[in-house]
Amino acid sequence: MNLKYSKCLGLAAVLYFTANYSAQQRVSDTASKEKTIEEVVVIGYGTQKKSNVTGAIASIKASDIENIPAGKPEQVLQGRAAGVNVVSNSGQPGASASIRVRGITSYNSNNDPLWVVDGIVVDGIGWLSQSDIESIEVLKDGASSAIYGVSAARGVILVTTKKGKAGRLNLSYNGFFGVSNAARKLDLLNATQYATVINEGFANDGSPVRFANPSSFGDGTDWQDIIFSSADRQNHEISVQGGNEKSTFFGSFGYYDQSGIVMRDISYYKRLTARLNSTHKVTSWLTLGQTFAYTNQKNHGINANGEFGGPLSSAVNLDPITQAVITDMSTVNSALYSNPNIVRDPNGNPYGISPYVNQEMSNPLAFKYTQLGQQNWSDDLIASVFGEVKFLDNLTLRSSLNGKKAYWGNQGFTPLFYLNPNYSNLANNSLSRTTQTKFEWSMENTLTYLFKFGEHNFNALIGTGYYDYNIGGGQTVTYTNLPISNYQDASFNFYVPLENKTVNAWDNVEWNKASYFGRLIYDYKNKYLFTGTLRYDGSSVFASDKHWGVFPSFSLGWNLDKENFWPENKVVTALKLRGGYGNLGNDGIGTFLYATYYIPGANYTDGNGNVMPGYFPNTLANNKLKWESTRQTNIAADMKLFRDFSLTVDVYNKTTYDILRPVQIPGYVGVTGVAVANAGDMENKGIEVEFGYKKTLNDFTISFNSNFAYNENKVLSLVSGQKFEDRAGFQSMGPIQRIVPGESYNSFYGFQTLGVFQNQAQIDAYVNGSGQRYQSNAKPGDFIWADSNGDGVINDEDKVNLGNSIPKFNFGATLNLNYKNWDLMVFGQGAAGHKVFQGLRRLDILDANYQTKILDRWTGEGSTNDNPRLTRADLNKNYSRLSDWYLQKGDYFRIKLISIGYTLPQSVSENFGTSKVRFYVTGENVFTFTKYTGYDPEIAAGDSYGIDRAFYPQARTFMFGANITF
Repeated sequence: MNLKYSKCLGLAAVLYFTANYSAQQRVSDTASKEKTIEEVVVIGYGTQKKSNVTGAIASIKASDIENIPAGKPEQVLQGRAAGVNVVSNSGQPGASASIRVRGITSYNSNNDPLWVVDGIVVDGIGWLSQSDIESIEVLKDGASSAIYGVSAARGVILVTTKKGKAGRLNLSYNGFFGVSNAARKLDLLNATQYATVINEGFANDGSPVRFANPSSFGDGTDWQDIIFSSADRQNHEISVQGGNEKSTFFGSFGYYDQSGIVMRDISYYKRLTARLNSTHKVTSWLTLGQTFAYTNQKNHGINANGEFGGPLSSAVNLDPITQAVITDMSTVNSALYSNPNIVRDPNGNPYGISPYVNQEMSNPLAFKYTQLGQQNWSDDLIASVFGEVKFLDNLTLRSSLNGKKAYWGNQGFTPLFYLNPNYSNLANNSLSRTTQTKFEWSMENTLTYLFKFGEHNFNALIGTGYYDYNIGGGQTVTYTNLPISNYQDASFNFYVPLENKTVNAWDNVEWNKASYFGRLIYDYKNKYLFTGTLRYDGSSVFASDKHWGVFPSFSLGWNLDKENFWPENKVVTALKLRGGYGNLGNDGIGTFLYATYYIPGANYTDGNGNVMPGYFPNTLANNKLKWESTRQTNIAADMKLFRDFSLTVDVYNKTTYDILRPVQIPGYVGVTGVAVANAGDMENKGIEVEFGYKKTLNDFTISFNSNFAYNENKVLSLVSGQKFEDRAGFQSMGPIQRIVPGESYNSFYGFQTLGVFQNQAQIDAYVNGSGQRYQSNAKPGDFIWADSNGDGVINDEDKVNLGNSIPKFNFGATLNLNYKNWDLMVFGQGAAGHKVFQGLRRLDILDANYQTKILDRWTGEGSTNDNPRLTRADLNKNYSRLSDWYLQKGDYFRIKLISIGYTLPQSVSENFGTSKVRFYVTGENVFTFTKYTGYDPEIAAGDSYGIDRAFYPQARTFMFGANITF
């Protein structure tokens, strides 16, 4: 069926066939009157009593996260839901997090979960204010996620924002101010140690030493002290809510401002948010409502995890002999400072330039000058309107129209500068501005019918949806050679000749989806539970005969404690068994990749010497391209123990088939691009445990919640006949991670070391079956390489799996104590079962600084069997090969939050005209327990885990705040 026809059908369904039962608001209204109501959780297109839920759904309420000072709202999920792995992409202000639900689902595709805010599908929630969140539900298994069909294979996260309540008008303020600092610094060599080590490298290679008197340099420059500093962080949010039985509303305004602990002038994030939600009961049978949100974000960031330049990488690699600022030119080589575009401090003194460490490594103080005035920005407007019609007490029709308009871009001025002989801009200054826009909209219509037959309860839902994505485009404008020298004067109002203007523009490629879905929820006496879902999705990213896919699921539950045979006891006071299966999809690839495009560049001559423009196909067409399919089985038990304890255990198996991924075409075919095919399978299986305890004794309340998750990821297959696929690389080492069938996704692959040669006799004795020495270039002090495949030669065929980059274990725990007006929260989280590659030093810069680990190097027979000798030639490739020497355990446990609060007595609050006043002090990232020696063991960048290229560490922050309600 053509998607344009589906669009018409979806629109027609508004009037004839569809709706949604809005049970959540009614439950919320009832809860305010009947405080004993059973807890409900949000599911796709509705809500359900928690005791009757048959799928794997993690629920986080506003009370669980309201005191967490997260920079981005998605970060509040970290450590709070079993099976939801949240890893910070960096400690840089405004940085997002990588969120994976039950492991990596696919490769070469987006593994982010589907985000749904108040029924609106969005690409992340970084624009959302955390204080506006009422609840977050994570649909983890196939049975609960299948209602979202093709978009659900990576998990679904439902966010419900706060709504107004009938009653008195409430005005609330929530804010804090804090100071951040680096929690850890690296142990780097000082100037004397550096000069000694460099000399030793020359001497070991038989060359004259460089520094005559290393001790004369003293401690030298501590570049880490230069880049790290205290940083401010503040958040202020005001909300107002109220209404009557006819209309309710909730409005909020928020301001968040955070500067970074690394070069704070060029590392910051600011956010303004505004929201208005309202609901209006026009008649007894008609309800109208809307949500509107606006967010403005501004930020500037540094290279947060890269070895090729930036303040962090430069601070790690720059030699400590070079001065930060040159106040006496007689102490340096004046030739280095002769360029007129050298960067100077406010007093006219040049910033120091290393005569040893160049390339992208530069003095951070001078580098900052080149970045001032650069800024990224975005404006997001998200809105939804809905109408709900009750035909009968148990038949409800709901239609919603949703839209998101996004504007974003960046602007920056690049001055003339000279940072070192290899890093400069001496030709022209430039001013650039990029602006982009994107509009997406959707319409969903659902019809819900509730009916009861004796002790049989039914909740039936049918619906349709239409979704239009990626409408928009962008443009970039660049002016060069402006008559200015600093960013404060930069403007596009300057006249520049036409040849100094560059303009580039583009249009986005629009794509769309259409859906039909249905669900039946059934229970008998709240004992026997069933949920069945079917979704029929069509996506324009596939060829016309492959548009549509069917995604079914079912789940069953049994509340054994409600059976007559269940003995009343004080041990297991409640027990529910549940299990389910779901088939989910993924269309997360680019648009129209099943087709062949013709691109320019195939120019030819007409025989008379005239060159004619020509076009050629970029790749081969693949009309067989189809959905990627993920099938998941879940078996679980929910228990109440001794009335005060709760225990939930889930066991799952999730297998992805027909993975969508690029496939390289052989060169003899005559095309240059890669094709996309369904090639590869992957499996995730694991166990999740959640344990809780809550007890109130007079004025004292204690609650403890913890979770633990184990996930085993395994690549099942690649392209037919392919043994492995190389992934992320590091400098001259080449690829350091691989995808290998039978192994975890993106495992580290490299050489095994068997110790260090202590003398020449060991080198001569290390021979293959033919009596030939394995390592003819080795000298005492070099690594002994393992012949892993036993072929008698040390080469790339000896690379073996050195460890997982993805944690196998994730865990978190929260302790809450309340005594009278005092409250204490301690929250910790961690991960284990993985390795981290520490690639902090530039291998191609021989004079780059070292960590103090180098002081334990081999210096003679018996000195060490773990660390190799110093050498600049590195003929044995001790340093230029990835080996187990570069990998460290990434296990850690972090005391993420400690918060102490005090709430004024009610009688005191009322004297100030307030209903509640609470003050609190919070420490974030207070302690981290780990054996990893880098800045931070928590490292991710999308699906690339565990590669430390000078990772921007998370800051330790102490905050003072207040919650006030009028």
